[in-house]
Amino acid sequence: MRAGLLVGCVTAAVITVLLAVGMVTIIDSQRQQAQGVTPLSCDAAIGPTQPGLASKGEADASELDEEQRSIVSLIISIGKERELSPRAWQIAIQAGMTESRLRNLNYGDRDSLGIFQMRPSMGWGTVEQVTNPPYQVNKFYDVLEEVDGWEEMRPGDVAQAVERSAFPDRYHNWEPMAVHLVENMGQVENASGCGESVGPVLPPNQVAGQAIQFALGEQGKPYVWGATGPSSYDCSGLMLRAYEAAGITLPRVSRDQYKAGAMLPVEQAQPGDLLFWAYDPSNPSTIHHVAMYLGDGKMVEAQQSGVPVHTREVSWDEAELVPQAVRPGV
Repeated sequence: MRAGLLVGCVTAAVITVLLAVGMVTIIDSQRQQAQGVTPLSCDAAIGPTQPGLASKGEADASELDEEQRSIVSLIISIGKERELSPRAWQIAIQAGMTESRLRNLNYGDRDSLGIFQMRPSMGWGTVEQVTNPPYQVNKFYDVLEEVDGWEEMRPGDVAQAVERSAFPDRYHNWEPMAVHLVENMGQVENASGCGESVGPVLPPNQVAGQAIQFALGEQGKPYVWGATGPSSYDCSGLMLRAYEAAGITLPRVSRDQYKAGAMLPVEQAQPGDLLFWAYDPSNPSTIHHVAMYLGDGKMVEAQQSGVPVHTREVSWDEAELVPQAVRPGV
């Protein structure tokens, strides 16, 4: 009876915490809507930043002068008036910083002018219009909203779709700073829309536990590219069989496994979640490795030829680590 009461109390406590977290989310969402903010749905795959870069964003933002900050304020206020999500503000800030360093310039390449270096000869408006800050911001948002699927794209890629620059990768450089400005000047507590993980208060995940047990049981077996067991594995082959043992079917290769579950910021990974490495951590199409997080800064993996299945330590600022973890079966 005492054991039953204890379990009941623990369960009630977990439910209470989860309800409290949900209430905070609802209240925060309602407060932001009252401020003219359209909350984002969670899509960790498209931002807002990468592990370890928050301090860079803050440092870059601290160097902005009064003129630059006034333009950021204008971008945010017009975004709110138009009921655009914080991601739209972020895109505009990244574009403006890339094109003009967030200044209303009266010069540029050929006839490019203003914050976004709009060209009258290309139909952006008259010279008077493209040097008028409110017109420029509204015009940028007009074109942004015409980009098909912009809310599902990485912010820098949307900026490129609007600006059509000869140097498309430049817009990504200001992603951390734009996030910092959105969250601080825009008073948005959660620019990604992904919320906070309640972590240890969640009930044990039996599926993850079974997958972990299988993966750990394969330690010492050789790495062979393309192998899916039972005598050898490659990285995604080990994850495939581990979750298969837990009753969940994953795709065969790591790039597809990245899409096979709920995403969350990698720093919030729980035991059983999948971690990914990519040549460009911001681009999931370059993923080349997957491993399983075990908790306490450790993971299990089939790494490469000559290295058997093993466990090792992992840190969130590790080179090429993708900033999202994936929870299969969720």
